[in-house]
Amino acid sequence: MKLIRFGTEGNEKPGVQLADGTRLDVSGFGQDYDEDFFGGDGLERLENWIQTNQENCPKISDSVRLGVPLTRPSKLVCVGLNYAKHAAEAGMKVPKEPVLFFKSTTALCGPNDDVIIPKNSEKTDWEVELAIVIGKKASYVEQADAFNHIAGYVLHNDVSERAFQIEKEGQWCKGKGCDTFAPLGPFIATKDEIPNPNNLNLWLDVNGERLQDSSTSDFIFNVQEVVSYISQYMTLLPGDIISTGTPFGVGLGFNPPKYLKPGDIMELGIEGLGTSKQMAKAYQG
Repeated sequence: MKLIRFGTEGNEKPGVQLADGTRLDVSGFGQDYDEDFFGGDGLERLENWIQTNQENCPKISDSVRLGVPLTRPSKLVCVGLNYAKHAAEAGMKVPKEPVLFFKSTTALCGPNDDVIIPKNSEKTDWEVELAIVIGKKASYVEQADAFNHIAGYVLHNDVSERAFQIEKEGQWCKGKGCDTFAPLGPFIATKDEIPNPNNLNLWLDVNGERLQDSSTSDFIFNVQEVVSYISQYMTLLPGDIISTGTPFGVGLGFNPPKYLKPGDIMELGIEGLGTSKQMAKAYQG
């Protein structure tokens, strides 16, 4: 299945996207895409419910806004420098074990919402990433069992402010957690739709120019390694998001660097996970 949420910000309802692209309102199912949904038998119950009730589900117009395709998770854990060429362009060593950081859950926004360049920012950057949605509580998980803890996958733009991230004291979170810095979606594809998440094409354009173009086959640490590794240090709850890192082609890596300006358009996509599009806008205090 492909899970969506739609409607105005703060008033989203659950929906699904069918194989032909039709979007259906499934709010009649009676449960949103939250921790209980992913951690229980929500996916199975929804699939059965749709089989019986599909004809009665209202269709959603393509003009309706898509929101974050799940309710706010307990955490959004990210893996840094997970592609060798990206580590090189960032001027950092290829890590011997996954580099972890958090994005604030308040950074989450819909897949086609505007990205706001923060106040005092001059180095806001883009990062197309494959994100994992946890479907079963994970603590001290072995790699061989990792896929049993995954509900699905989703497209993520890990927007980053490089001066806040790298040039200021402390951890990366200041450059990663700004409002609108985590456009997610358009949909969550359940794991049965993505047979091999470790071999997916992913790309990102800025103003129509292809700047990132790679494959998750270039991961340093693959999906099962990342899930297992993170679970050694914290419990992952159903609905939690793990973002698996970005390939080369970010603005920081160009000479001279390229950063987002108001009016710039980012378009990005991952094989099997759709596309999203965001416009960069200046902060308005």
